[in-house]
Amino acid sequence: MTGAQRREQLLDVSRQLFAEKGFEGTSVEEIAARADVSKPVVYEHFGGKEGVYAVVVDREIQALTGALTAALEAGGHPRVLLERTALALLDYIDTSTDGFRILVRDSPVTQSTGTFSSLIGDVAMHVEHLLADQFSRRGLNPSTAPIYAQMLVGMVALTGQHWLEVRRPKKEEVAAHLVNLAWNGLSGMQKSPHLRGES
Repeated sequence: MTGAQRREQLLDVSRQLFAEKGFEGTSVEEIAARADVSKPVVYEHFGGKEGVYAVVVDREIQALTGALTAALEAGGHPRVLLERTALALLDYIDTSTDGFRILVRDSPVTQSTGTFSSLIGDVAMHVEHLLADQFSRRGLNPSTAPIYAQMLVGMVALTGQHWLEVRRPKKEEVAAHLVNLAWNGLSGMQKSPHLRGES
């Protein structure tokens, strides 16, 4: 095996282990054993478990960010953008199940960026600008767009985590239900919402 091939093999093996056991539950010994190499080979390529984990997470973040960004930047009616984005997340979960499992697991304490929550925050910031524009056009307060963006993206993300485990109904149907709730909720928004229990 060339050095590049060995590196890819170690990344594949590590990705499977991190998906199965998480960061804390995986050891360099297990990575080396599953790859049929000695521990020093893992250290030589990545410097340790943290190094290989960082590369695995970075690749997954790039793949998911690329899919979500492409869906959001494709243009079109806001409802279509919502449909595309929900489907992009569900497609990623479907085709990269191990990767998604790694992203939604607890990351090491030393890892402050490149986590699922930081990715979701980035997506929410992107959605925030789209919502602010739509709110202005509809006579709603655009300063509330950030909180609505968090709600919308959080709803899609948590639904994705649920679907990861149950895998039903089909992803297209899940996306349709997400869009039904989100779009119908957004289209009927009040200018000054209040709680019914308030006098």
